[in-house]
Amino acid sequence: MTPAEYIQLKAFARQDGALMALLWIGSFGCYIAGLGHPIYGMIAVMLAVATPFFAARRLRHFRDFGLEGIISMRRGWAFVVLIFFYASLLLAIAQYAYFAFLDHGFLMDTIEKMLHSPEAEQMLKQAGMKESIEENLAQLQAMRPIDIALNVLTTNILIGMVLGLPIAASMKRIEKLKN
Repeated sequence: MTPAEYIQLKAFARQDGALMALLWIGSFGCYIAGLGHPIYGMIAVMLAVATPFFAARRLRHFRDFGLEGIISMRRGWAFVVLIFFYASLLLAIAQYAYFAFLDHGFLMDTIEKMLHSPEAEQMLKQAGMKESIEENLAQLQAMRPIDIALNVLTTNILIGMVLGLPIAASMKRIEKLKN
């Protein structure tokens, strides 16, 4: 890959990463709203599940319009990984801002209320998981906003590296289609 091709790859990936970040931030917002209204939780799941399809569509767009219909598996994988990287950075910034300035313990309080409901306590006691859940909840409550954001950032980048392989394989084209 030449330096000009690499610059082009990064430019397309930055734009598409910003679009994917909007998808993820919408999903995160719907998840938070879904704690009070279940329909938003379903929307959050649908937006999250749409991620690989969105990445494949953006890779196809890059292949067809940026590279005139030809892309190798390696370049496709690099493109998808960069999309996930840029989207993860923007999502991490948004999540940090949310947890540092807006949340004020809402998420942890909601999780704690759910786990301390009579039904949940009985189920956890029967499964023998009450003590481990309490320990995990205490660890979650001790996390700072930056810890949460960095954890999500790392996880999303790793997911992008794994999902990038089948996405790139499905969009690979080594010769131009004949009209």
